[in-house]
Amino acid sequence: MTNATQNRPISPHLTIYKPIPTMVMSIVHRITGMALYAGTILVAWWLIAAASGESYFDWVNGLFGSIIGRLVLFGYTWALVHHMLGGIRHFVWDTGRGFDPKTSTKLAWATLAGSIVLTVLIWIAGYATRF
Repeated sequence: MTNATQNRPISPHLTIYKPIPTMVMSIVHRITGMALYAGTILVAWWLIAAASGESYFDWVNGLFGSIIGRLVLFGYTWALVHHMLGGIRHFVWDTGRGFDPKTSTKLAWATLAGSIVLTVLIWIAGYATRF
């Protein structure tokens, strides 16, 4: 009995698998989901600053308007859009479609490309509407 237990195959680990677009986008979907928690705290902080008074609100706006603040907000925007598109991809799978390898790979690449394009378009629209 002990010999049978010792000869069982070891469960595969992520390092054994070749990364494919679908797998990578699934992992990124989970990471962006976690990043959205931090970004939502920033949104809540901004709303609290707006309710706290003009000087504190100006300070928070100055922080978010700095180069680092804008990079963080750009990353938050990308995480939000990427996670949304990943959710749509999962919704398509919930309908029973898109499971063949060719289609699932196209959906994975479309999720990545779409999130980048939509994030840039959102920021262009945001800058275009500034006074």
